[in-house]
Amino acid sequence: MEELWRDTNIFYNVLCFLITENEKLFDRSDSNLYWRTVFHIFGILHHVYIGITAPSLNIVNNPNPDIRILYTFKAAYLTGWNFTFQTVFLGLSLVHDILEWLDKQENSLAAKIRYWRNIIFSGMVVPFTLFVTAMFWSVYAIDRELVFPRIYDQVVPWWFNHCVHTNITIVVIIETLLQARRYPTNQRLELILYWIVAFSYAIVYYTIYFFTDRWLYQVFGTMNWWQVCLYQLGIWLVSYIFYKIQFPINRLIHGHEDNETNTEKSDDDDKDNAVNNKINENDTEINKTKTIENSQTITDSNTRVLPKKTWSLKFRSINNHTN
Repeated sequence: MEELWRDTNIFYNVLCFLITENEKLFDRSDSNLYWRTVFHIFGILHHVYIGITAPSLNIVNNPNPDIRILYTFKAAYLTGWNFTFQTVFLGLSLVHDILEWLDKQENSLAAKIRYWRNIIFSGMVVPFTLFVTAMFWSVYAIDRELVFPRIYDQVVPWWFNHCVHTNITIVVIIETLLQARRYPTNQRLELILYWIVAFSYAIVYYTIYFFTDRWLYQVFGTMNWWQVCLYQLGIWLVSYIFYKIQFPINRLIHGHEDNETNTEKSDDDDKDNAVNNKINENDTEINKTKTIENSQTITDSNTRVLPKKTWSLKFRSINNHTN
């Protein structure tokens, strides 16, 4: 029975293959690429499995309206939004890994995939993943009824809850360890995407409250309006801090990469030298022009212009000799 399970279980066979191959790749320069590829494959499998499993929970047909509310507002939860961000990111990362294995990482397609992969990770995945995990488990530890009531345990398994609220942060941690992102790829665009999501999500759960008189998260129901406003500012502040601190943390792990600094410095020096050379060339041309003009001026001043028409025979003879 155990042998049959080993032969038919795809995850077991994939894991054995990867472990075996890693022994060959461990000392090679592409070992980091290998582990990133392994991680992205398992990340995609994990997220796809959760996406397939979610409808099988059959929440929509549950007789309890307090449970059916999970299905009614399924598109409104930040947990689902963030899970989508991570799935897109993992998909782009896996495609880029494949291009690297094919030595196609320098073409235009790979550059675009790499650009958007980094933008989505830094601007959307990191801040909202860390916020979802931190906020969910913090409120859960204080009073779980405010964020995930016990009645939900009837339809949502404990492991499913950890997949969407805990494993997502493990994805961010492993990705940070494997891939250096010391600075923003495009800070302006990353912050635009961040604030679009942050404001959109606030609009969603306030709209739900005003139209249904029901908070998406019961923690808001324990506050008056000025407390809700402060709590909202805290939500934005915490998630923004998560965005900002990812880069110094990444530099602590991967270093400042002196090669990039030296390269940038040498490029700046080359530009400065080029500018100086151009200035010197212009000065040389100006000096030459001035020298020519001066020589012409001296020649013209030494050359006496005699009148062509004169009644004096003496001047006529001199003029004829000079011409």
